[in-house]
Amino acid sequence: MNDRSGIFAGDDPFGIVRRWLAEAESAEPNDPNAMALATVDAGGMPNVRMVLLKEIEDNAFVFYTNYESVKAVELEASGKAAFVIHWKSLRRQVRARGLIEKENGPKADAYFASRSLKSRYGAWASRQSRPLESRAGLLAEVARTAATKGLDPPRPPFWGGYRILPLEIEFWADGAFRLHDRFQWYRNDLSEDWSIRRLSP
Repeated sequence: MNDRSGIFAGDDPFGIVRRWLAEAESAEPNDPNAMALATVDAGGMPNVRMVLLKEIEDNAFVFYTNYESVKAVELEASGKAAFVIHWKSLRRQVRARGLIEKENGPKADAYFASRSLKSRYGAWASRQSRPLESRAGLLAEVARTAATKGLDPPRPPFWGGYRILPLEIEFWADGAFRLHDRFQWYRNDLSEDWSIRRLSP
């Protein structure tokens, strides 16, 4: 279909992303799972920031954040998001956009417990996205958290995951003379099967 072969081969788009990410893990110097996450505010003004893709499920991409952050507020209001992962070393990228679902249960607990202890203290101490008087004040709050939460702090109630359930996934690979290869997987509803088309560069 659409002469897909080589790096684009496969009947499962999530499998292709997993394969590309595995290649990037041996090629990218830092954070091969970094993705630019895009949201919009109530006025339609876009926002974008880097987050880490932590899991590729059978039908979703999962990341974690503070539920009181700007990104979380915008995700909750719109119910939609988009992201791009660009691997410069491989000259490839993946774009996706779709619907949002919260991951606020045992899977989020397990991921939080797997983080370094200092990162867990930081999640408790940081009032993400809100004004900060000084870095010294933040470090003091981290110290207070360490003193009160002990060596095994639970996941904060204001911190957890989100799934992006995509309606579109696009795979892009660099081509000579800007004649790039692009394939888009798309559907109108999550219950539908994927359609696939090649896009012009």
